[in-house]
Amino acid sequence: MTTNHDEPHGLSRRSLLKAGAATASIPALAAAAPATSRLPALPRAPDAPALMQVGFTVNGQKHQLMLDTRTTLLDALREHLLLTGTKKGCDHGQCGACTVILDGRRINSCLTLAVMHEGAEVTTIEGLGSPAKMHPLQAAFVKHDGYQCGYCTPGQICSAVGMLGELAAGIPSHVSDDLAARPEASTVEFRERMSGNICRCGAYSNIVEAISEVAGLKT
Repeated sequence: MTTNHDEPHGLSRRSLLKAGAATASIPALAAAAPATSRLPALPRAPDAPALMQVGFTVNGQKHQLMLDTRTTLLDALREHLLLTGTKKGCDHGQCGACTVILDGRRINSCLTLAVMHEGAEVTTIEGLGSPAKMHPLQAAFVKHDGYQCGYCTPGQICSAVGMLGELAAGIPSHVSDDLAARPEASTVEFRERMSGNICRCGAYSNIVEAISEVAGLKT
């Protein structure tokens, strides 16, 4: 029997194609194999959030809330207590629209978790005054047109209340001439201390005028 030179070692073209088809089918068979031969699946995170009870006083009224431990103080005030005067601006602590007064100090409520403040006293813009009986700073903002769209105004006013408290307590700022001496009220101090509150409308000069009047500073 003679051997065809196109089929070396006696391997025919048909046999070669059959062998290739069998080899190509191996990955498909492996993919269809039972899952017992695969790596175990990673455990899934539980769907239910972790809840915790927290109690604090807001605008003189005590509240007990059951909250997701990831809830910010801002969301607790807005979504759970419906105190929507406190605004959510950037939600990253960069604009100051969410400023409230916590235990006498101003704070960005979007940057802190509600469950961290058990027993705290919180004052929002609603707790400072009402249309019938406004806080002096609220009245001054109205008088001096310290706002345009008004979105940042609650945070501006709460921040100004906290800022004047810091001045009264003798806390210096970056522009205080003598860090060991009690800082004096001035427009330079006001602008520095209020720099964390952004007004996209640009009513800064009117805001400073309103604060200056309440502080008894002649402008």
